[in-house]
Amino acid sequence: MSVQAVSDRPDGGRSLLGSDRPLVMGILNITPDSFSDGGEFLTPAAACQRARQMVAEGCDIIDIGGESTRPGAVPVTADDELARVVPVIRALAEEIDIPISIDTSKAAVMYEAVNAGARMINDVRALQAPGALAMAASLKVDVCLMHMRGEPHSMQTSVSYDNVSLQVEAFLRQRLEIAIAAGIERRRLIIDPGFGFGKRLGDNLLLLQQLDALVALNVPVLVGLSRKSMIDHLLSLPVDERLSASLALALLAVIKGARIVRVHDVKETVQALRIYDAVCNA
Repeated sequence: MSVQAVSDRPDGGRSLLGSDRPLVMGILNITPDSFSDGGEFLTPAAACQRARQMVAEGCDIIDIGGESTRPGAVPVTADDELARVVPVIRALAEEIDIPISIDTSKAAVMYEAVNAGARMINDVRALQAPGALAMAASLKVDVCLMHMRGEPHSMQTSVSYDNVSLQVEAFLRQRLEIAIAAGIERRRLIIDPGFGFGKRLGDNLLLLQQLDALVALNVPVLVGLSRKSMIDHLLSLPVDERLSASLALALLAVIKGARIVRVHDVKETVQALRIYDAVCNA
């Protein structure tokens, strides 16, 4: 497989991570079974329309995924994933100015998505799947490494940590070292503690409380807390009533040092962070 030369891409190979303010990453799930919006954006037309809406609402990055990673999710083939995401990435890359991220763990999907116009890889398995590390290194785009214990279909069974913050930090530190050794520049790396991915409520709360331990690793921290089940555990709310809690969690994450928040509700999150930024810089 030949990869389009970095210098030939519209971004000239530049990292997305030079902003001095927190970035809002909008979630675009092209899946039938994602926990919050599964089935809403399955057609390319619906997906592209949602992307345009997120751009208008102030989104900084659009994260496109073709395979659900919710607890109990059933894996899909690379061919199915590609059929869902590549037409949408290709169409959007020609139309919108903001970067597109591909949410995948598969090397083949990374390759096709970047050649279609994606400028970031968001991997819940932290480049541990076959061929993923070498592929990500060859593509010269930004990469987010996430912590997940187990696999989506089983990650919430028998969850136990001696010290969740220390264990997540150790894992991400190791994956950073491995990625850099493979040829991925440190300036292109992002880490994500993986809220809800093989964690109990108490684990998630401690990770957020102690997020500064990950910030101290000196790479941008991405946080995904939008509409997650921890809100239901705390407030007994269905998915479509978790906006206020999601905004509170996003703001707390930014206060704790997160540089990217991955959200479903772009407009409201952008507004909340603009108010926060105005107060901080008054």
